[in-house]
Amino acid sequence: MFGGINPKKMQAMMKQMGMSQEEIDSSKVIIEKSDGSKINFQGQETWQISGDSIEESAETKISEEDIKTVMEKSNCDKETALKALEETDGDLAEAILKLSE
Repeated sequence: MFGGINPKKMQAMMKQMGMSQEEIDSSKVIIEKSDGSKINFQGQETWQISGDSIEESAETKISEEDIKTVMEKSNCDKETALKALEETDGDLAEAILKLSE
């Protein structure tokens, strides 16, 4: 975390102060807030933001119309069309080509 400080000791000190730290496993984080602060400590940038968080899924929404199109063009059932669209992130052309192989 910080150079020269034992991470376990840092966690213990934070716990004593009522603070906790959580790693966020994500590929993209969007912050829509005008206030907050950025801290630069020994070359490490840290942001402190207060407020409520909202987690949104990055799932691709596949419409019934897209499923029907893939079914018609590929001569397949609904389940197969849906699976192909999910595997291609909703790309109609790629899904149809995948099923035509």
